[in-house]
Amino acid sequence: MRRKSILWRSLLVVVVVVLAIMSIIPTLKWYSYSDEERLEKLTSAEIKQLEERKISLGLDLQGGIRVVLEVDTSEIPAAQKKDAIDRVIAKIRTRIDEFGVSEPTVAKEGSTKIVVELPGIADTDRAIDLIQSTAYLEFKLLDEKGDITRYIDPETGKIVKDVILPRGREILFQYGRDEYGKVLKKPFLVKSKTLLTGDMIKDARMNFSSSTMGAPYVTINFNKKGGKIFYRITSQHVNERLAIILDDVIISAPVIDEPIPSGSARISGGGFTLDTASDLALKLRTGALPAPVIVLHNQTIGPSLGKDSIYFGAISILIGGVFVILFMLFYYKASGLIVNFALFLNLIIVLGIMTLFHFTLTLPGIAGLILTVGMAVDANVLIFERTKEELRLGKTVGAAIDAGFKKAWVTILDANVTTLIAALVLFKFGTGPIKGFAVTLSIGILASMFTAIVFTKLAFDIILNNFKVKKLSI
Repeated sequence: MRRKSILWRSLLVVVVVVLAIMSIIPTLKWYSYSDEERLEKLTSAEIKQLEERKISLGLDLQGGIRVVLEVDTSEIPAAQKKDAIDRVIAKIRTRIDEFGVSEPTVAKEGSTKIVVELPGIADTDRAIDLIQSTAYLEFKLLDEKGDITRYIDPETGKIVKDVILPRGREILFQYGRDEYGKVLKKPFLVKSKTLLTGDMIKDARMNFSSSTMGAPYVTINFNKKGGKIFYRITSQHVNERLAIILDDVIISAPVIDEPIPSGSARISGGGFTLDTASDLALKLRTGALPAPVIVLHNQTIGPSLGKDSIYFGAISILIGGVFVILFMLFYYKASGLIVNFALFLNLIIVLGIMTLFHFTLTLPGIAGLILTVGMAVDANVLIFERTKEELRLGKTVGAAIDAGFKKAWVTILDANVTTLIAALVLFKFGTGPIKGFAVTLSIGILASMFTAIVFTKLAFDIILNNFKVKKLSI
């Protein structure tokens, strides 16, 4: 019976350790290369695969962007204001998730502020546009019979002060750049009535034109109701220009050549780049923000501090580990070897789980790893002390070890469960780096319980089953 128990427990330990090592290998490969070496030695597919499977670093370790936003609820009715912030947060988080940022933080601060942290993002302007843009899409007809020059100052290009527009008309602008990069602003006289909005968009994707040297454009697919409305618009206004307007700016104004029954539209022109077309499709796909947001301030954090933190964090873990290993060898003699090996497995399992489930390592997370080093041997200390008490009572080595594990089990469970509850509370209510600490602490607790109760007991059982041990070195 004991031999059968040893067999399945050995299999369990081997499977867990092998999976952990396999999870860690991509991370070791990723960080063994410099940025230049990755481009030279790895294919794009290999880089993408390694990047997806490496341990992600938090904002405090790899750098990134921290933006503080304020939600403008002045124009929202009182009955929506209650959940406006939460809906804005949900939309921003959806955009960021689709953008592909690893472990972002989007958290409410106070009554109207939102803090957004984006690790690993260097393009500040693009990130701010992504999270700040309301992305309210409208379809309106142009008034091509009206004389736009009557309302625009030819010197400044702005709307003439105190101008009175015809009823049901407004002036909107389309922006572009000339061949020298100068911003061009073109005014249009637009019929104010909104014929269709982005609320009825089912999907939006970036595509490439086959006729204009592969220029990017955005394809919009409407839902069933939106498709019917779009078909009616294109049927009733053939040969007229339909303005596609995003946040009061005209993106394009194509001529309706024929009715479009397919329920899809195409946004082209406007000097789209890969990034701008991709971001537009993302914003349309995720929907408009329920309220406009204002950037109060933004901060770009460089990775140099992170590299120092990782280095000194690794040194701290190494120094702490060495002291723990020496103490266990000195105090528990040969039995300390088993504990030290369990400590090594503990770190492998923690890092393996973090990689497998794409958890993010932060600076407090490194502190959690250092704490785990100490906590990993805590359970073994309780087990060994109970075992020594049983040996003093005259029990055999096997009986003393069994009794030591059995009596220490309740205390180990109680101590670790209470710490785990505290860690889960930190994860639930903490933000950013605090969550990083909670994650590594929680995983460390579970891993230390596994190595202490399963692996350490297994090691002693294997020794006792294969050798005649009359005296335990403990």
